[in-house]
Amino acid sequence: MSDSETVPPAGPERAAGLPAPAQEIASGYAFTGPALDLGALLWDGRCHAGAPVRIPLTVLNRHGLVAGATGTGKTKTLQLIAEQLSAQGVPVFLADIKGDLSGIARPGQPNARVDGRAADVGQRWTPAGCPAEFFALGGLGHGIPVRATVTSFGPVLLAKVLGLNQTQEQSLGLIFHYADTKGLELVDLKDLRAVAAFLTSDEGKAELRNIGGLSTATAGVILRSLTAFEAQGMADFFGEPEFDTADFLRTGEGGRGIVSVLELPAVQDRPLLFSTFLMWLLADLFHDLPEVGDADKPKLVFFFDEAHLLFDDASKAFLDSVTQTVRLIRSKGVGVFFVTQTPKDVPGEVLGQLGNRVQHALRAFTPDDAKALKATVRTFPRSAYDLQELLTGLGTGEAMVTVLGETGAPTPVAATRLRSPESLMGPLDAAELDRAVGGSPLHARYAQAVDRESAYEKLGAARPAEAARTPKPTAAARDEPSLVEQVVGSGMFKSLARSVGTQLGREITRSLFGTARRRR
Repeated sequence: MSDSETVPPAGPERAAGLPAPAQEIASGYAFTGPALDLGALLWDGRCHAGAPVRIPLTVLNRHGLVAGATGTGKTKTLQLIAEQLSAQGVPVFLADIKGDLSGIARPGQPNARVDGRAADVGQRWTPAGCPAEFFALGGLGHGIPVRATVTSFGPVLLAKVLGLNQTQEQSLGLIFHYADTKGLELVDLKDLRAVAAFLTSDEGKAELRNIGGLSTATAGVILRSLTAFEAQGMADFFGEPEFDTADFLRTGEGGRGIVSVLELPAVQDRPLLFSTFLMWLLADLFHDLPEVGDADKPKLVFFFDEAHLLFDDASKAFLDSVTQTVRLIRSKGVGVFFVTQTPKDVPGEVLGQLGNRVQHALRAFTPDDAKALKATVRTFPRSAYDLQELLTGLGTGEAMVTVLGETGAPTPVAATRLRSPESLMGPLDAAELDRAVGGSPLHARYAQAVDRESAYEKLGAARPAEAARTPKPTAAARDEPSLVEQVVGSGMFKSLARSVGTQLGREITRSLFGTARRRR
């Protein structure tokens, strides 16, 4: 944040005229070190520019929650925090669900509403964009393709995205275990299908006999789920070159943090896919980053949008892994902000790890809404405000805020009118977005998909392209070997199946979520 944008912290002379309870709240945000400016205190219907509400830079790795009903300003809050982090030299990752965060790369446009809000909150508003990179899952949409190999993604996350139950997830884990120990790289989905097909054959069943085996019925469910998954266009998300999440940790010209925007509008109708993919990105960062302990500022702040999708119908083991990742990644300098509608969307074990809260308005139109409202109020500390009344009365761009102070103690709840982002509050047009993607130094590394030899080829399961294009097999063709028969009959596979092998990296070390530790 530039000097021209900084508002002095609140003090007795700055917050003069406030009633005693409001003075106490304002003093809770009078930090001495570097901090991000969120807005100004609201009290008794008035905005007090002399009482800024801030969050210390040192606590951004203590995680947070941005919540609120649709249309209350959550997206602009993300943008506001992200651009200030970038100015402080902190890289940021943003999941752009609706496609309206790409404007962060361009300076904002002044108008009467921006000027009015700036005057209300004591903001010296200056239009400014951030250095930004744009990514897309598998290249679907505008962005540098982000892919993962099936091996790296692991069985637990893949089971989640395929909607498998616990028994099926365990069976999928057996398939991965077998492929890992036999040196069969699972790069894309056809590799996984080829290994599963063998293990359901008469010869393949013997390979897993000592570790429980794989039932034909369960394998059939897994294979059908994979087929349905591919039919929805999901195959492009798995493959190579695999994205190196270290590329999210870069700074740009002048030491400003690069904002990595994952463009998701093209897959917003497949929310489970992108929420699970976000978890893979986070788990991969966790694997690779060294411990740093407490630092002056985070290495990366990761905004996890539509967070409730990750937790819907999740197993206890899955939730335990999420909780462990969130708890431990803090010491590696990564802050995670979950973005959702109400705190109850996030399990209590995870919510307890989130030290910083920005809660936008909630609506109480239905009995379920009223229940959610009461549950949200109970998650906040006691306050001088009537929190239930406040939560339903907040306007767009206003929120209840409580953060961790410089000593680690939570600040008082502060009703806050938030600042306006200084970057463009809207999307870039498609042509400008494509130019930004094409000009990225990462484009040449990730743009072109690569299909190298992996499990599918090693098992000899590849079939001629001409046969795949044949619309209807003849009687003679129907006598040709099936996929399973081809796999079983493959001399290459029989050699692999009988040998434990000695090649380097054959056995893969797996950690949280069953994701693979990669050698960089």
